[in-house]
Amino acid sequence: MQVREIIRVKGGTLFTVAPQQSLAFAIDTMADLDVGSLVVMDGGKMVGMLTFREVLLALKGKATTTENLMVGDVMVANPVTAFPDMEANELRRLMIEKHSRYLPVVEGETLLGVISFLDVAKAVLEEQSFENKMLKSYIKDWPNDQQA
Repeated sequence: MQVREIIRVKGGTLFTVAPQQSLAFAIDTMADLDVGSLVVMDGGKMVGMLTFREVLLALKGKATTTENLMVGDVMVANPVTAFPDMEANELRRLMIEKHSRYLPVVEGETLLGVISFLDVAKAVLEEQSFENKMLKSYIKDWPNDQQA
């Protein structure tokens, strides 16, 4: 299974925020949309990622409110990215190595979507379930009487 298949099933909906927006706005957006990440866009290009991890680190390290922090101050600039032709196992390995729960998927300069570790787990589970059904069907239809 390739990343492009996971994106196709999941959909390419992007939730974005600008680097000059307040962290408080980004937190409200993430809570309202029930998402764990936002793509940070500036001038039509991805400039970073904001996940709940960066939010928590910013709140821990600052003695100020989220109103005084901007997304650009806490985002991950130049995030690790995935590619559509990447295999799911390679994607999982990359996510584990980089400790990334969310990876933007890019093809050239085009941002196709964001894949979460949950999206990968769902896709693998669905693929295994399908394979399991196919094997059971194959075994069920196996001839019971083997004639020589």
